[in-house]
Amino acid sequence: MTFRVGLLGTGPWAEIAHAPALSAHPGVEFTGVWGRRPAAAADLAARFDTRAYDDVDALIADVDAVAIALPPDVQAPLAARAAAAGRHLLLDKPLAATVGEARAVVEAAEASGVASVVFFTVRFDRTTGEWVDEQAAAGGWFTGRADWLGSVFAGGDSPFAASPWRREKGALWDVGPHALSVLLPVFGDVTDVAAVSGSGDTVHVALRHASGAASTATLSLTAPEPAAGVSVELRGERGVRTLPELGEGPVEALRNAIDALITAARTGQPHPCDARFALRVTETLASVEEALDKR
Repeated sequence: MTFRVGLLGTGPWAEIAHAPALSAHPGVEFTGVWGRRPAAAADLAARFDTRAYDDVDALIADVDAVAIALPPDVQAPLAARAAAAGRHLLLDKPLAATVGEARAVVEAAEASGVASVVFFTVRFDRTTGEWVDEQAAAGGWFTGRADWLGSVFAGGDSPFAASPWRREKGALWDVGPHALSVLLPVFGDVTDVAAVSGSGDTVHVALRHASGAASTATLSLTAPEPAAGVSVELRGERGVRTLPELGEGPVEALRNAIDALITAARTGQPHPCDARFALRVTETLASVEEALDKR
């Protein structure tokens, strides 16, 4: 049976990843698009041969699931609304801008019994996702570091440079979820944090985990372009392991996330990257933000 999915959002990420992935997925009926800018919704819908909706509730009523590509403070209430209507959720990171908003999404999804998947790119790229699963299963790690250094705000022509929420929340909330999507499965939940600010929006974070291990993360959207890049290194009983490069583009990784949502919806088995996991990520981000505010 075809899985009917509606897209909420018309920005760069919806254009680059969501619409192409939904349109090309053989198990999906790309039912329609809603956006806060009706003209943009009409344009995106026309390009991907689907329908533009003026009323978000009308789109929610016509689908089995919603895919959301909106700022976190807009995503969270719409996700809770869709879940309350019995719709499955394909969400983006961060889940919400506050812990309370993230918890409301989780509560709505669990109350309605709907499936949720949050698109952490590294976890849904087959190459890097399998690597994370292997390291988490292996165990024996005592420390690790994750450096997520982007140059979105350092010049160039990034389509995300004008994003108001990224300007407000910075690297901690934009790329911090990516780092945590690797560190939490490997080391366990965070029990204590420390953090200092660096140049621009750069943040240096130290984490203590429930396993007794400690990890660090350096996060930035203002790194000089020659210094930008992603690296993760784990050290433990099996020596040193480093995160491989992404093997797939965002469209293919998002198609994998769609597969995961369909499976979770049909089996009732939660996916490891569901809304509850994304809540843990949000709680950690908020704790880091609080540690920065105290300095």
